[in-house]
Amino acid sequence: MTSELLLVPQPRQLTFQPGTFALHEERLILLDAPGPSAAPHRLQFSAQRAQQTLQQSAGLAWSITASRAVPLPQIGLALRLTPEKVARPQGYELTITPASIQINAHDEAGVFYGVCTLNQILAQAAGEASHGETSRKEIPCLQIVDWPDFPARGVMLDVSRDKVPTLQTVCDLVDRLASWKINQVQLYTEHTFAYRQHPVVWANASPFTGEEILILDAFCRARHVELVPNQNSFGHLHRWLVHPAYRPLAECPNGYDWPWGGHSDEPFTICPADPGSIQLIREMYDELLPHFSSSLLNIGCDETWDLGQGRSQAECASRGTGRVYLDFLLQLYREASARGRRIQFWGDIIIQHPELVQELPKDVIALAWGYEANHPFDENCAQFAAAGLEFYVCPGTSSWNSIAGRTTNALGNLLNAAENGLKYGASGYLNTDWGDNGHWQPLPVSYLGFLAGAAYSWALQANRALDIPTALSRFAFEDPTQTLGVLACELGDVYRQVGLDTPNNSPLASILHTSLAGLEHYKDKVQAENIRRTLAAVEAASAPLAANAAEICRASRRPDAALIVREFNFVAHALRHACQRALFFLDENQAGAAAPAALQDDLTLLIQEHQTIWLERNRPGGLVDSVARFAKL
Repeated sequence: MTSELLLVPQPRQLTFQPGTFALHEERLILLDAPGPSAAPHRLQFSAQRAQQTLQQSAGLAWSITASRAVPLPQIGLALRLTPEKVARPQGYELTITPASIQINAHDEAGVFYGVCTLNQILAQAAGEASHGETSRKEIPCLQIVDWPDFPARGVMLDVSRDKVPTLQTVCDLVDRLASWKINQVQLYTEHTFAYRQHPVVWANASPFTGEEILILDAFCRARHVELVPNQNSFGHLHRWLVHPAYRPLAECPNGYDWPWGGHSDEPFTICPADPGSIQLIREMYDELLPHFSSSLLNIGCDETWDLGQGRSQAECASRGTGRVYLDFLLQLYREASARGRRIQFWGDIIIQHPELVQELPKDVIALAWGYEANHPFDENCAQFAAAGLEFYVCPGTSSWNSIAGRTTNALGNLLNAAENGLKYGASGYLNTDWGDNGHWQPLPVSYLGFLAGAAYSWALQANRALDIPTALSRFAFEDPTQTLGVLACELGDVYRQVGLDTPNNSPLASILHTSLAGLEHYKDKVQAENIRRTLAAVEAASAPLAANAAEICRASRRPDAALIVREFNFVAHALRHACQRALFFLDENQAGAAAPAALQDDLTLLIQEHQTIWLERNRPGGLVDSVARFAKL
């Protein structure tokens, strides 16, 4: 059994000891938290998590007690707060002997994380009694000493482009992330909070309400997860500025030129010189922030591409675009501080003006982000560290603009961020999951990045060699056939067969985002033979799913197992369609290419399936915009 034990995250120190602990009926779970500031009831949620797993895995019903006036042989599991013994915050020591299970921890979060590890051991070593299997009712003796590399280990979900998940979807995800020791969650918001003073902005977006945020905040706190408010407050405000009531606040009301070429007809960034801009932000903060218990606020401020192209052009010319940017960021800082919040902000703009980095207040948190495996985290982290600023590293799941993910890039990007974050003393690791261009990827595609990021940010050295496919199958998909973990990894890399390396996207997704006329761009870059090879790779990767779908649905403990199978079938379908579309355009002989009518019929089916699976986890707002990107094909 010891050689088969797989944990996520893998603890930094694990030593097996001789013998086993026999799981017997009529044992107790002891809550040992002396002192009025650490009352036992604050450990009750962690105890209940262990209690539930004991029931599911071994069919045991252990009661919880806070009384130490109990004979020791009756104590099966003791949860103890012992900061004098466990020095590091969030750290724990898990000891299993033939007599009992002991979790000693620095703090309540450490107790919770010790229970998370214990639950994974119980589920593997004691068997899954809920499936009717014969339970071994014993677990190996061992000792684990564990604590995190990064104090803050977060996941950010894009709920603004265009997918707004249901509250149940977010709660289910938070529960799983917490079991992997993630302790911060952010919902990236542009226009998807239901601001009562600004209903026109979110009218068609199915936004989160204040009541929902209060519910989610409490749900997160119970699991030692901090729900951090996230409202972009400078760029990325086009969903506000397109409306007549707000367009006068735009830097470029009639559109702007993209830095990579081309033009947008819509406004994007709020004008920092307009007094109405900061007044609007005040109104946002006053309504949004009271729903969050966190003392942090992510104010965004990334990608202000059009700053200086419009109303502040003269000021930027005389004072410098970087100075104008920093001055508005400092206004936002003062507004957040006045409301008792410490700001986080995306560091991509300020880092282009290194002479200004030193002027940032020392209590801000800079977010060093980048999503390619070779992103210069080393250089960026060094710059923030040299300025004496607290900072996070912010990699991503690589799921967006891909449909299936980008497995090798994701793992390289996540590792790169962890390595350089540790090298330069980052206090946090925020793993981002975006929804650019219609948010076509289903949620399970992002599990690979979520799981790897959780492992690397907890204890990098212990998790470098983590078996990602097996860990995904076991801890993300709960798939005993181990089909889904392998499938997710392989489908996420089939795009590499195309032979075209494009940053921040997969060429297969790009083909589905491009009109037939636009595909002329690919004629000299992509070979038809490579597309045929890619199509074959899609078929090879997805074949086990077809063969094992029924068994996955039967054996998985996830209630949404059938939906996950359907979502990955959609992913494979979309990749096939991209290949067929490319062949139709690239292959002059049309060898193996689908006829136009067949392509059109297949696209109709693809759109219908996209709509159906979208509504299983997400609200209807944004679906029209997402489907429109398919329909234009």
